[in-house]
Amino acid sequence: MRNGVIAIRRDGTLALMNDEAYRIFALTRQAGDIGRAFADVLRKRPDVIRVLGGAFELRHLPNRAELRLKDLDRVIGYTLSQVKDGGGQPTGAVMFFKDLTQVEELEERERLRDRLASLGEMAAGIAHELKNPLAGIEVMAGLLKRQVPDSVDAQSLLADIMSEAKLANAIVVEMLEFVRPLRLQVERTVLADVLHQAVTLAETKAPRGKVSVAVEIPAELPVIDGDHHQLCQIFTNLVANAFEALDGKGRITIAATAGVVEQDPAFGREPEEPMPIVVVDVADDGPGVPENLTDRIFNPFFTTKPQGSGLGLAIVRKIVDAHNGWIDLSSSPTAGTCFRVTLPVSSTSEWFK
Repeated sequence: MRNGVIAIRRDGTLALMNDEAYRIFALTRQAGDIGRAFADVLRKRPDVIRVLGGAFELRHLPNRAELRLKDLDRVIGYTLSQVKDGGGQPTGAVMFFKDLTQVEELEERERLRDRLASLGEMAAGIAHELKNPLAGIEVMAGLLKRQVPDSVDAQSLLADIMSEAKLANAIVVEMLEFVRPLRLQVERTVLADVLHQAVTLAETKAPRGKVSVAVEIPAELPVIDGDHHQLCQIFTNLVANAFEALDGKGRITIAATAGVVEQDPAFGREPEEPMPIVVVDVADDGPGVPENLTDRIFNPFFTTKPQGSGLGLAIVRKIVDAHNGWIDLSSSPTAGTCFRVTLPVSSTSEWFK
């Protein structure tokens, strides 16, 4: 049964709670649950107790409402109704509900894509308008520098102008890359080659110092459908960010594993075969990402670096989305930061049609 069901009596005791309800609420069934006070059985889920507690007090019971369980990081959709006797008096209440967490995540991804599409059109126009003047500034500063070879102050000032123009131009180029639609060149790709190349390229983007890098790839890791160049850009950015966060000392571990994902019953579709996936963790033992920034870290133009464009991780997420994958972040001041990239092995999975 795909819906969770909880039934309570008028005296506040539990009459029914199915296996799906226990699973969704992450509770363990006890032999004596039926007949106990529902508030006792559900004591770890106070939000659910509050909803059920209103079943006999509210004039209009909620229909197709949503409840966010923050401690479980889960969203449920529910309907609450009363059970009445022959005289119309309520003798109990029933709550039907379904886990909508994955549905909510997919909807959020669609909303993000819509926002990025609008932002992209505007940014592309601005970037094109800025690129030519910046190139002109750099060229003219270079010509002027040649005309005043004996002035130390002028040479220094013009060198700064050229350096800042190059930096601004690099940001514009990155902006254009972000807003440009991705056209993947999908081929059978060996992730081991991608990851080793990404480490080498990351060293050209950020100083490695004495940071040690361990790449752990099992020999049986499956070959995946993907764009080698774009996948390399994902892991180059993640490793370069880790180099910067570690500031010359520490450890980075890149670990890849194979697995499968079962279809979530909340979608209500015909059952599909489990989807083979590859999971790549890029973890460092650095200071971690502040908790108040984790929800914004993939937003375009958000950065904590003085010279950053704020587009690196936004581009990473865009490429991961284009491969029908997803990326997650976990971080703490004591354990460091771990970016987890999950990619389907095959691009022809029925899940994405």
